[in-house]
Amino acid sequence: MSDEEHHFESKADAGASNTYPMQAGAIRKNGYIVIKNRPCKVVEVSTSKTGKHGHAKCHFVAIDIFNGKKLEDIVPSSHNCDVPHVNRTDYQLIDISEDGFVSLLTENGNTKDDLKLPTDDNLLSQIKDGFAEGKDLVVTVMSAMGEEQICALKDIGPKN
Repeated sequence: MSDEEHHFESKADAGASNTYPMQAGAIRKNGYIVIKNRPCKVVEVSTSKTGKHGHAKCHFVAIDIFNGKKLEDIVPSSHNCDVPHVNRTDYQLIDISEDGFVSLLTENGNTKDDLKLPTDDNLLSQIKDGFAEGKDLVVTVMSAMGEEQICALKDIGPKN
């Protein structure tokens, strides 16, 4: 039995979780929650009274932060829900490639080339137009649960 070799698939990961637990009753509107394995922003919370079996229920209506889909979940208020670690980082836009990827400048001077242009048409046209006019643009990248997407744009003036 102990002669067998065990092989474990190792992933290059520091072991930091994508989510943290939070009691359902403590999650508020404009907070974040994981519904069906998607990071979502809560747009509506309603709590029902305790029934004869003793649990108040929280009804969450939330919007996926990456694709905008509306998701709903009902959880007993005393149970824990997963809450995603959501980070926003600003990067300066250096270049837009023909295949729809952007080249961004990180704070330490390296480039980040693995992000696609956003799917939101309004934001997409603002980025393309501003870049074509030669403006210095700073994009805000939202990341949660291993996904990243450009979610906002700032114009910091024309290039020198």
